[in-house]
Amino acid sequence: MANYGSMPRTQARAEVMNAFMRGVYGWMTAGLGVTAVLAFLVATSPTLAQLFWGNSILLIGIIIAEVGLVFAISGAIHRMSAGTATSLFLLYSALNGITLSVIFAAYAPAAIFKAFVTTAGMFGAMSIYGLTTKKDLTSWGSFLFMGLIGVFIAMIVNIFLQSPVMHFVISLVGVIVFTGLTAYDTQQLRVMGESAPYGDATAIRRGSILGALRLYLDFINLFLMLLRLFGGSRE
Repeated sequence: MANYGSMPRTQARAEVMNAFMRGVYGWMTAGLGVTAVLAFLVATSPTLAQLFWGNSILLIGIIIAEVGLVFAISGAIHRMSAGTATSLFLLYSALNGITLSVIFAAYAPAAIFKAFVTTAGMFGAMSIYGLTTKKDLTSWGSFLFMGLIGVFIAMIVNIFLQSPVMHFVISLVGVIVFTGLTAYDTQQLRVMGESAPYGDATAIRRGSILGALRLYLDFINLFLMLLRLFGGSRE
């Protein structure tokens, strides 16, 4: 950790913010890497696929654990050590990799690759926008939250309706919502980084893990919506 006390205040604040955002993107990338590796290993190993996908009780337990980890990290991170927060985030990324392994059975590899590349481009562009724009995106928050709730309610309804038109609309709206959330969350994290405490490596690390989780969720959900939108199935 740099000696911020010996720097001019403006320079020190910029250094803290940069360190915070480097941590966010670094841990988000690590989480995505863990998810990708676990998804590929489960999808290409008949033994692992049978272990996780052939046992509905175990699979439900994994999904419940994922939800619990998101709430635990989001709600209790300030009471955790930096090491615990990091471990829980990587554990969540691994469990998510197990559940996402199903996409290799549902979609062709070319479609997955195309969706990933498109996601990376859109995510990168909107994250840069969130970092650099002078416009206050706070007003986006309530609109995007309502859109998010609407998307998930519509997805549940369409499980029973099985409407291709509704599937397309849900995916399209989902892409818009998670694209907007990427910019919104990035700006919120920039503000968080600008107010991070000087010289407190633990606080900066914990904040970076929380930020990494937010952007990780934006990336994964944007990827899944794009895959639903134009991925096509193996059939």
